[in-house]
Amino acid sequence: MKKILAIAAATLIAASALVGCSGKSDSGKPGAEGKKTIKVGVALYKFDDTFISTVRKAIEEEAAAIKGKDGVEISLNFTDGQGQQASQNDQIDTFITQKYDVLAVNMVDRTAASVIIDKAKQAGIPVVFFNREPVKEDMAKWEKLFYVGAKAEESGSMQGQMIADYWKKTPDADKNKDGKIQYVMLEGEPGHQDAILRTQFSIKALDESGIKTEKLAGDTGNWQRSQGQEKMSAWLSSFGDKIEVVFANNDDMALGAIEALKGAGYYTGSKYIPVVGVDATAPALDSLKDNKLYGTVLNDAKNQGKSILNIAYALAKNEDATKAVEGVTEGKYKWVPYQPVTKENADKMK
Repeated sequence: MKKILAIAAATLIAASALVGCSGKSDSGKPGAEGKKTIKVGVALYKFDDTFISTVRKAIEEEAAAIKGKDGVEISLNFTDGQGQQASQNDQIDTFITQKYDVLAVNMVDRTAASVIIDKAKQAGIPVVFFNREPVKEDMAKWEKLFYVGAKAEESGSMQGQMIADYWKKTPDADKNKDGKIQYVMLEGEPGHQDAILRTQFSIKALDESGIKTEKLAGDTGNWQRSQGQEKMSAWLSSFGDKIEVVFANNDDMALGAIEALKGAGYYTGSKYIPVVGVDATAPALDSLKDNKLYGTVLNDAKNQGKSILNIAYALAKNEDATKAVEGVTEGKYKWVPYQPVTKENADKMK
């Protein structure tokens, strides 16, 4: 009997040791090294936006990289606001109710961030905003708010400088020989800071280069390729060859304009109008190489997505995100720089 009891006691001790080493299961609970599944709710303003879909892919790739490096599972739940702030608010309410660790939010309406911030703060859930920057007053409401994006005025300036360079080296660009650029402007969503600043600073760069301009027409294309084509077709009917340059606040609208120009017989022989966009999407790079799109500006989706997730990861671990992610300024802003892209350096963007 004593021998049996001794064996039983030894078995219990061994089992206790194993439990002590293994901790809990890794299905959303602390594991062997105190790690767990981190839940990040990613609210996108619209799934079918070309640039935003590229950011989404970059976020997913970084989550996979973190799992490979640290062994931490990051569960990503993406929601489509479909351009409706009310729908996005409901989606974020669900994330909060389900106690997600961090929210990453691409606002439908950047001026509507206050309500989301108040709810997240009350629940103690940090927020990483991206692409659509909340106003400064909202960002100052809590220390666990961050923003990842790019300074839109830089992209506008780069567009303007591209056209300034083109104008100076291409005498035939001034079709009516009046010493001024007659241009049209395809603008993004009304009220979006990128649309406002790209429109303003593209022309400012030409002014600062000593080039006079005349705006023939401008209208919103809401970042959409189809609307860019529609607006450009109408302008060609109204102004024809008077148009010397096409500015577009993003590549999708620029590519739409190019479709309209192709339909009007451009890009055959010497009939050409330079079109510039922003984002350096894959279709835009293909158009550059095909001598259609004249230039674009890299809006670095890959590094933006990487920064979004790394800030979220640090916040989920209760780490100081300003130290965990290089280049965070003012305690909460991560600015990813733009880069001008022409046919000459398009291959380096892929």
